[in-house]
Amino acid sequence: MGTKTVKTIEDIAKLANVSKSTVSRALNDSSLINPETRDRIKAIAEEHNFCMNLPARNLSRRQSCTVGFVTHSHQCGFTVEDMFGLEIMSAIGSGLDELGYDLLVIHMKPRDTSWAHQYFDSGRVDGFIMMKTGRGHAYSKLLSDMNAPFIIWGVSEPEINGCTVTGDNLSGGILATEHLIRIGRKKIAFLGGPEYDLEAQLRQKGYETAMKNAGRSIDPKLMVNGDYLLDSGIAGMKHLLEKDPDLDAVFVCGDVMAIGAIEVIQKSGRRVPEDVAVVGYDDLAIATFNNLPLTTVRQNIQMSGKLLAQNLVQSIKTGVVTHVTVPVELVVRKSA
Repeated sequence: MGTKTVKTIEDIAKLANVSKSTVSRALNDSSLINPETRDRIKAIAEEHNFCMNLPARNLSRRQSCTVGFVTHSHQCGFTVEDMFGLEIMSAIGSGLDELGYDLLVIHMKPRDTSWAHQYFDSGRVDGFIMMKTGRGHAYSKLLSDMNAPFIIWGVSEPEINGCTVTGDNLSGGILATEHLIRIGRKKIAFLGGPEYDLEAQLRQKGYETAMKNAGRSIDPKLMVNGDYLLDSGIAGMKHLLEKDPDLDAVFVCGDVMAIGAIEVIQKSGRRVPEDVAVVGYDDLAIATFNNLPLTTVRQNIQMSGKLLAQNLVQSIKTGVVTHVTVPVELVVRKSA
């Protein structure tokens, strides 16, 4: 580049043969950069008359006051199955606004990791909020290795240096199952989430705990896994009814799946709740406005969203990593 004025951090990174994040940290006297590298980068910047306008300077210092909400790309727009993410994103946005931060939605493609560097190294965001996904551990490790502040809606995992907020999944599973036992149901099925999902595992453990505490045996044929999507609620309920047509209750680990399950039960000629009682999980808006209002375990989505916002901003400012479990409650409606 010769003596040409350097315009961006990326220009300096190329000259110094380091990453953009290293340049950003060096220019802001970060203790993460060794003094020799820091001095060399500063010398390059000075030699090439590098200067930043105020917005750019703030970005390099990770003071964009913007947080990235990481979600998957949607080719067909949002659907009912995205409702939990949409509801919690709204609560996060409200929480961030109170703190003077903006929310930027980042659409990531499956197996893509470039988004993390693209948004953090450039200073466009100060940190990330992620919903737990099948590849959540890999993404968490990526951000942890980058020293990027982040928070996850989901159960905390060892060796991942990020904050978490999660509902009390074990208690939720117990509450749902105990309710079905209390109203006199004898054959209580379980329609869970993905086997790898830690939240689903805890809800299943809650189901099993309540059954054992009531002296009930756990029948493997009354247990099936779904993936929180409507189709898996339909397929899972069909499977359960085929295995045991006499079941009289089902605890479903997500409201969207529960709505699919109710559809199958009713199409089979059975009545809800008279023949089969259904309890869902989450208490999404559709649980109330569904044709048959859904008994469900309420995750306090508004509180959870605000905690995600507050605890991430705290981590950005102080480096403190927190893990919070939000209480849940049973909301009884017509389906059980």
